[in-house]
Amino acid sequence: MFTGLVEETGRVVSLDPAGRLTLEASTVLEETAVGDSIAVSGVCLTVVEMASGSFTVDVMPETLARSTLGAVKRGDLVNLERAVPAGGRLGGHIVNGHIDGVGTVRSRREQGNAVVFEVGLEGGLEKYMAPKGSVAVDGVSLTVVEVAGGAFLVSVIPHTLAGTTLERARPGTPVNVEVDVLAKYVEAYLARSGGGDGLRGALERGGYFEGE
Repeated sequence: MFTGLVEETGRVVSLDPAGRLTLEASTVLEETAVGDSIAVSGVCLTVVEMASGSFTVDVMPETLARSTLGAVKRGDLVNLERAVPAGGRLGGHIVNGHIDGVGTVRSRREQGNAVVFEVGLEGGLEKYMAPKGSVAVDGVSLTVVEVAGGAFLVSVIPHTLAGTTLERARPGTPVNVEVDVLAKYVEAYLARSGGGDGLRGALERGGYFEGE
């Protein structure tokens, strides 16, 4: 489990045809051993090799196809976070490292001391979003500002921009999106217990949305 608080950005050394990905890093190598998990731009991966200043993970075809990792190349930057230790601070939100889909940055604009991103969604992920709810974008824990038109808005502070790959994100940039796992569990529970219309239906019945 992760918190969505990125510890550092690493650099891609290589990705071979078999899916073996090697990354330069420093902070996340501390107290890390083969078999440990590291989130790479939000994707939970297992360390299979370590060297001075780098580590290697195996990325399965399903993960390459369903995340941005399938398109990385030598020199690209990625967000890195070690799994949260038991008893550690949960400063962001519960992030599993299981990507739900790839979104696309639609716009980027400054707002005071922050930068507001609009991220377009795929595969009906909008239904899991709620204003003031949580979302992980490339492994970064962020608060949803608004949801509309198959997209969501997030506002990012300078500290987060400076320490993650979001600083380089521009319109057209693909990003990994993991929605709040609690929303998915609520939807699954409601569907199995007779609420076949799932999470949105339950919220509509509670008066949060007007029925369509």
